[in-house]
Amino acid sequence: MLAKATRFKPLLGMLIFPVMGMIYAFLNKPPINVHTLITPFDIQTPFISVFILPYSVWIFYIYACLVYFLLKDPKVYWEALVTYTLCALACYAIYTVFQTTVPRPVITGDGILSKIMRWTYNKDQPFNCFPSIHCFSSYMVMKNLYKSSFKNLTNRILIYGMSSLIIASTLFVKQHVILDILSAIVLVEIVYWIVLRTSLINRPLYNRIHAQLQRKTL
Repeated sequence: MLAKATRFKPLLGMLIFPVMGMIYAFLNKPPINVHTLITPFDIQTPFISVFILPYSVWIFYIYACLVYFLLKDPKVYWEALVTYTLCALACYAIYTVFQTTVPRPVITGDGILSKIMRWTYNKDQPFNCFPSIHCFSSYMVMKNLYKSSFKNLTNRILIYGMSSLIIASTLFVKQHVILDILSAIVLVEIVYWIVLRTSLINRPLYNRIHAQLQRKTL
């Protein structure tokens, strides 16, 4: 039992998520100057309410991917966690100096999808858009899996498929525009390269951290 518990100690690193969430909430408000990055592509993109379903399960999906990475290869887990943290901090820095917004449609109807849409819009103000956190984190787990030694047909179908649905959902529920998605992908590529090419997660440092977390309490 103790051995199983120590195996999951690295999940304590995920306590960074509520901290990131508090920073997000603090920044999610209209500043003096708000920009819009809407393109003709975004204007032509239809609103499809059913996409609120993959959009809404996003954070639980990211949590599940991180746990899966830990079980398969703890180094991939740490790479993902560090990449997420750095990308989120980069997003917050951008939101501070370049806040954007996306116009939302008026939601009518009393169906379950309409209720979820209204709840989402009420909970999340239409700011903190560029780059998209939904998109960078969904693309990030795709990247982590692609670079891993444990990728196979099944996990690629599941993770690539779900990540793609979430990324597409940000457009179809009018939470983001195409430039939010593209910037999120570029951000991950830059940060992931930095994480791999520097000592942020090198093998000796990783081994020391992971060994300390896995050490049994006598």
